[in-house]
Amino acid sequence: MTISPATYEQRRENVRKRLKDRGLPPLLVNFAANRYYLSGFELHDPQCNETAGWLIICPDGRDFLLTDPRYLDAARRVWNEEDIFIYSGRKYDLFRDFFKLNSISELSYDPKSISLFEHEKLKELCNLKAVSGLIEDLRLIKDETEIRLMEESCALNHKVYELLQPKLVEGRTEAEISWDVEQLFRNNGATELSFPTIVGIGPNAALPHAIPGNDKLKDGDLVLIDMGGRMGDYCSDQTRTFWVGDKPSDRFLKVKEQVQEAQMEAIKILRPGLPIQHAYHTARNVFEKYGVEKHFTHSLGHGIGLETHEQPSVSPVASGQLKPGMIITVEPGLYYSDWGGIRWEYMVLITEDGHKIL
Repeated sequence: MTISPATYEQRRENVRKRLKDRGLPPLLVNFAANRYYLSGFELHDPQCNETAGWLIICPDGRDFLLTDPRYLDAARRVWNEEDIFIYSGRKYDLFRDFFKLNSISELSYDPKSISLFEHEKLKELCNLKAVSGLIEDLRLIKDETEIRLMEESCALNHKVYELLQPKLVEGRTEAEISWDVEQLFRNNGATELSFPTIVGIGPNAALPHAIPGNDKLKDGDLVLIDMGGRMGDYCSDQTRTFWVGDKPSDRFLKVKEQVQEAQMEAIKILRPGLPIQHAYHTARNVFEKYGVEKHFTHSLGHGIGLETHEQPSVSPVASGQLKPGMIITVEPGLYYSDWGGIRWEYMVLITEDGHKIL
């Protein structure tokens, strides 16, 4: 299953309508995931200080893809060649000519996705108007195709955990387990990982973003694994915490029970119209009941889609309400630096009348 060209076109029309409604000039799209959402062109930039290209979405209906010669053939596959602008060398001098030729004297831009250098260079060429969230607000709500793709991605994550669990035996290192995860995802259809796999054994599991190292599993250890892969460019993200050996410790069972209780209490209330921060506070209330809330050190979850972390943030200060078509993670955790940590994570779709765990 793939996103159709007509869908990308409709997404640009949705942005265009927002520009017209607000009386805004053409929108510069230079954030990679937003660029891809509107065009199907290059989900990733080559690296953090290098871009694969920009889109300009115009209220009058003509849109442009600006990129360099490395991407010309890729651009032709998704874009009308007459509206592709190729730059190289002194690109801002070329932009000056491009803007003049197409009567672009003002651009809307998102200040969160542009560097100071780019801002200063563009300011020499045209007037700039800051505006945030035009595309992210659209990406909050997944359409039927996106939901199907994310269901497939999440199903693969479940499968990888099933295949991985027998490999969690004494002597395996965190790095080896991480490599197992990557191979299992790729061998079973993922195009790439959603993010670098987190593996933490024992006290390392108290690091929510533990980097896999050379610590080895032993009988009587806990191991936290947070992993995800992409199917059809859409991410999965799930965390599980396992016990190595036949007899989990009382402490492991107690902490895991507290974490899963907090998770399910939060999930039970998920529905359209729920203030997003209520989900966080519902989980935290469970931890407060047991007097362990200080060991819950992060938000309850986040949106997920083309990026592992998207809006909305399911945090104590989150604004807004849940809406049908949102997909969020629910991943409470408790962390003890002298012992380890337990996190448990589900991806949850907000439906018309409630929710569905994926």
